[in-house]
Amino acid sequence: MTRNVVISGGGTGIGLAAALAFASDGDQVLLLGRRAEVLEKAGVPGALTYAADLTEVEDVRGVAQFVAAELGTVDVLIHSAGGSGMLEPGPGSEADDPLAAVAHAWTVAFRLNTLTAALLTEALSDRLASPGGRLLFLSSIAAYRGSGSGSYAASKAALHPYAFDLARRLGPRGITVNVVAPGYIEDTEFFGGRMTSERREQLIGETSTGRAGTPGDVAATLHWLASPSASHITAQVVQVNGGAERGH
Repeated sequence: MTRNVVISGGGTGIGLAAALAFASDGDQVLLLGRRAEVLEKAGVPGALTYAADLTEVEDVRGVAQFVAAELGTVDVLIHSAGGSGMLEPGPGSEADDPLAAVAHAWTVAFRLNTLTAALLTEALSDRLASPGGRLLFLSSIAAYRGSGSGSYAASKAALHPYAFDLARRLGPRGITVNVVAPGYIEDTEFFGGRMTSERREQLIGETSTGRAGTPGDVAATLHWLASPSASHITAQVVQVNGGAERGH
């Protein structure tokens, strides 16, 4: 049976890999992202696209209206939008003010990684298939060990209790809610060209598998969690990091 799958951040990296996995099953996929040209060039067979800034309430309302008109019911909702915030504009004239820089970094991190997920979830929660709906969040290994700055890790860690609360709220409707926390994943835009060979070797050296993760590794986990085989798995954080961080 064809399912309706909505993926934020679906134009690149993990979101795109997940979109391709679901599309290969014949599912109807809707790709969401800020850059229309990226979504249109993603090459996901039969996919719908909708460009929106998911940190903005009116844009999210637009997504909800589009979903109502084009899909009706959402079987799988995957939150892959987000990022380190390093590519966002700085605080402008306050750049030399350390506190302004802190405020900017933390605000951007929570807007990109937490607010996007919360707004889209609440906008589409009534459209999740009942029973059988799947709600999936992308967290990070940083939620367990920090990210250097603190802000990115905190914004990802905030998704965990939110998902647990949602699992309780949506469970009576037959909807599962889970989190996938990747480790170091290559072939994404996350590092923005800042990854050095030394840092890469260090991150790979922390794994038990001796290799970097791929978007496909994470997509396969998302695909399984959205399957009937995972119907009794909810309120869990599944780590996909090659053993770089142990289970908690």
